[in-house]
Amino acid sequence: MDLNFNKNEDYNKLLVTDLKKRLAQVRLGGGKSKIEKEHAKGKLTARERIDYLLDKKSKSIEIGAFAGDGMYESHGGCPSAGVVVKIGYIKGKQCIVVANDATVKAGAWFPITAKKNLRAQEIAMENKLPIIYLVDSAGVYLPLQDEIFPDKEHFGRIFRNNAQMSSMGITQIAAVMGSCVAGGAYLPIMSDEAIIVDKTASIFLAGSYLVKAAIGESIDNETLGGATTHCEISGVTDYKAKDDADALDKIKSIMDKIGDFDKAGFNKKPSKKPKANPKDIFGLLPKSRADQYDMYEIIERLVDGSEIEEYKADYGKTIITAYARIDGWAVGIVANQRKLVKSAKREMQFGGVIYNDSADKATRFIANCNQKKIPLVFLQDVTGFMVGSKSEHSGIIKDGAKMVNALSNSVVPKFTIIIGNSYGAGNYAMCGKAYDPRLIVAWPSAELAVMSGNSAAKVLLQIETASLKKKGDKITTEKEAELFNQIKSRYDAQVSPYYSAARMWTDAVIEPTETRDWISMGIEAANHAPIEKAFNMGVIQV
Repeated sequence: MDLNFNKNEDYNKLLVTDLKKRLAQVRLGGGKSKIEKEHAKGKLTARERIDYLLDKKSKSIEIGAFAGDGMYESHGGCPSAGVVVKIGYIKGKQCIVVANDATVKAGAWFPITAKKNLRAQEIAMENKLPIIYLVDSAGVYLPLQDEIFPDKEHFGRIFRNNAQMSSMGITQIAAVMGSCVAGGAYLPIMSDEAIIVDKTASIFLAGSYLVKAAIGESIDNETLGGATTHCEISGVTDYKAKDDADALDKIKSIMDKIGDFDKAGFNKKPSKKPKANPKDIFGLLPKSRADQYDMYEIIERLVDGSEIEEYKADYGKTIITAYARIDGWAVGIVANQRKLVKSAKREMQFGGVIYNDSADKATRFIANCNQKKIPLVFLQDVTGFMVGSKSEHSGIIKDGAKMVNALSNSVVPKFTIIIGNSYGAGNYAMCGKAYDPRLIVAWPSAELAVMSGNSAAKVLLQIETASLKKKGDKITTEKEAELFNQIKSRYDAQVSPYYSAARMWTDAVIEPTETRDWISMGIEAANHAPIEKAFNMGVIQV
């Protein structure tokens, strides 16, 4: 181990420490005092409910833990978007659980809450996973109602998805464990089966105060829409539970009797650990996003037995394409090589840049994986496509378009890990969020943006100084440096992986050593959904 390795290791481990601190904070939801209030009502918190529901000592992954992070400070914040989403196992069956967090504005829906709930439903629909809703919500957060109510990707889309999932045969189970009001009342009732907790839960389109104001009727909430009302009079719900634990036990019992699913048939063998130590990643990954490193060394610490079967090893060297296994699952890896490489033409090619030949190779490999029904894993550390007259005259746009075409029409499940840079069109070509990866996660070292902070700051500085000069301002060297630092600081905040995770551009920020678990659980989920469409790239320029 050299000094540089040790410096990288210290830096990357500090990033992981920061990640853990951030996760610990968002997991408190609305804070300790709000948690105590829920307990005083005889209720479990959203996270406690999920922990009780999922099989003990089984693996689980959390989607969107940082959703809403730093986005609604003027409204008191919205940790984890006020809803907790996990993929895990109930009675040995993989499923996705969605639980409103009543400690965050009484579980009210912010705009990002709707986006996160829709993402959970999208995962269920793509993978045909059973979905469990643990409902405890005051409904739409009214101060922001114009950003959540009427549009296609807003609140109403949830119920449309409920109906579509039912027609697809996807199991949906809802437990109402607190408030369930207004339009939100449709969600549990559009599920296959609905459970309601006695005394602490209620369902109604309008609460007692609104009923009094609207029609003059005086009635209390329990009589209006409590468990006894809906289990004995209206027939809206199917089961009455005495408390949270009883409701969760009923879900476990239902899940225990669900039949097996049709499988996609992805290839799996017994898992093997990597021969190379995965923790070495901390020392191999450079502190600076501009520094070069060897992506092969990262791959060796992610795949079973540290073994790969490389495709076109000596061609298009700035992208690595290889078959491997991760936790026993066969995968096709498409990864950006981040060190300088020499092409057959004896020219040096920059690491992290997509050239004509590497785009051509990746296109062919993506097609091959679709032909062989092998899931794709993208390891992103990309600055974009090569620019300049030589690349343009060689048809870089055409070759890039072919790669994007193959990616867009891919029918096998795709998984994206953002290791470092994820800039511009490189983000797209390497399966960014716009290209429907089943799961997309970032390491703490990731940066997502149109271009790097330095490059963007230089461009924006030119625009800013030109504008000031037109106004007659004199721009000194000191003033220019001050402006540059201001612009770069603002831009750097936006390239942070936490900025992206807050907006659900990624599903999570994870420790590098968790990568194998995410990919493995993702492929297991995808195996619930047989591929029904043939791979077809349509019209392309060759």
